[in-house]
Amino acid sequence: MSIKTRIRDAAICLFARKGGDRVTVSELADEAGVARGTVYNTIPDPGALFEDIAGDLAREMQDRVVASMADLTDPALRLACGVRLFIRRAHEEPHWGRFLVRFSFTNRALHGLLTGSSTADILKGIEQGRYVVPQEHVTSVVAMIGGTTLAAMLLVQEGHKTWREAGSEAAELLLAALGVDRQEARAIATRKLPPLSD
Repeated sequence: MSIKTRIRDAAICLFARKGGDRVTVSELADEAGVARGTVYNTIPDPGALFEDIAGDLAREMQDRVVASMADLTDPALRLACGVRLFIRRAHEEPHWGRFLVRFSFTNRALHGLLTGSSTADILKGIEQGRYVVPQEHVTSVVAMIGGTTLAAMLLVQEGHKTWREAGSEAAELLLAALGVDRQEARAIATRKLPPLSD
């Protein structure tokens, strides 16, 4: 693992644990197991680290989810897979998940991560008759998807549900809310999940 990756991962842990968007260089160096000078040499502007990380996480996860679902054309299946991929990653990478849960509602880059590709898929689902919601409700639907995904990630983090349970239940409830038959929604929400692309 590169020094830059170690420092970035340490920053994610600290931000998630402390709940703020600032950490000291000393805290960062201690968490990463490097000298303070290494932090200064590796991170051009430690004061901008939070925004840099938030932007990087948003782009990286969005790219990975889009690539993972490249072969899926059904909007309902894309929605279910997207939600479940986020929840699974929050389980597999707890610091990443805690960072998203803590900051997604207040950070513009992270907010866009949860809503980025959803709007087009929701509109497509409405056009195809998969969803029975008025087009003017799309913004609220996208917000509902983001909030439900974050809440399910929190359930996993706090040990109330496994990622499989939380992911499938969240996806099923979202699809049913959009008008997909409950039995079909359950079948879609429990299909084999594609691997998260690298």
